[in-house]
Parts: sequence; structure tokens; C-alpha cells
Amino acid sequence: MEDSAIVDLYWQRSERAISETAKKYGAYCHRVAFNVLGSEQDAEECVNDTWLGAWNAMPDERPRILSAFLGCLTRNAAIGRYREKHRQKRGGGETALALDELSECLANEKDLEEELQRRELERLIRDFTAGLKETEKLVFTARYYYLCPVAEIAARLGMNESKVKSMLYRVRGRLRTRLEKEGYR
Repeated sequence: MEDSAIVDLYWQRSERAISETAKKYGAYCHRVAFNVLGSEQDAEECVNDTWLGAWNAMPDERPRILSAFLGCLTRNAAIGRYREKHRQKRGGGETALALDELSECLANEKDLEEELQRRELERLIRDFTAGLKETEKLVFTARYYYLCPVAEIAARLGMNESKVKSMLYRVRGRLRTRLEKEGYR
């Protein structure tokens, strides 16, 4: 089924939208979640969270590239689950939870400054990746956005692993130089 037809099903609030999405993008979303979490069970739960997230977001948004939209939802769900699991290992997460609740009352200039710096850094990285050659962009994004293993990237792009590692090393070097020039190192 075409992506536009799947999006239309979401807008019509048809439950078939989820089954069609799962059929077309289930393996892709599972791979994204598994790359972050390393656990089949957690990856499955994240994929289910992705379907719910798509169901809730779709009436307000009509994504132009459904695979990227779903990949982003999956990645965010997986990172959230990863953080939660690791937070639980440090005292059940109650300390972090209490501090998070309290931080809502204590927002300060430092928080605002950090947020502005984070956004500026995101913009710089986005501009940097936009200027990469297509293959470099694919490798960089697969590794650092989707957290794919080097072996998987090499296999998918028909390269050997040493070429992928070398490309990542060179791109990181150019990024480091660019960030230093902008005052971020």
C-alpha cells in the first residue's frame, strides 16, 4: 500500500492504518528500536509505542515521508525506554523523578541558555549533514541517528566495514573542525 493511502487511513481513524503500517514498516521500526536497545522484547514494545504515537499524531500532522516520521517516533521511544531502564538501575528512578518534578518550579537562566545552545548545535549539525555527499550522509545518519552497527551499514551500502569506519572518521573530523570554528569545542 502506498504511504499516502496509509496516511489517509490514519486521518479517517481507520484501525486498518495500524495493520498496514505494521505490514510495511514493522521490520524497519523494529530494527531502529533494536539498534538502540539491544533487546527483542523492548524493541517490540517500542514498535507498539510507535503505532500508538502515529495514531495520536496523525490527525494534527500529515507527514511527507512516512518512513522518516515512523523512524523518528521509534527512535525517540527507544531512547526514552533506554534512559528509563538505566535510570531505574540508579535507585529506581525516584531521585531523578523527584528532581525532574522540582525542576519545573526552578527553571532558571542556565536552563534557558543550555536550551538555546542545544538548538544552535542541532542547527549546526543539520547544516553540516546537509552539505555532505549523499553516501557520507547515509553512513553518518545510519550510524549516529539510527545507531546502526558498522557491519549493517556496510552490508546495506555494499561497502566493506573498514571503508565505513574510515568514512565516519573523516566526517567526524570535519564536523569537529566545523564545531571548533563555531566555538563548540
